[in-house]
Amino acid sequence: MTLEQMKQRLQAAYPDSNPITEIEVFDTTGTADHWEVSVASKSFAGLSRIEQHQHVMKAFAAELKTGEVHALAIKTKIKN
Repeated sequence: MTLEQMKQRLQAAYPDSNPITEIEVFDTTGTADHWEVSVASKSFAGLSRIEQHQHVMKAFAAELKTGEVHALAIKTKIKN
């Protein structure tokens, strides 16, 4: 996946998040398969940290299964 595809997927999954300030995507190795994402969303309210991360992982379930996304580091924040 490209950085832009990652960002678009997160924007679709979290439409309440500002794509400029509340969704960040980093290719940590330059190989387009190790990623770090940061998302702030109201949809995380009431979820544990693990549940929040599982929620983000669902957006990339197919790519995680095939290995296209090999590693995914996740930071989440509950948007006020």
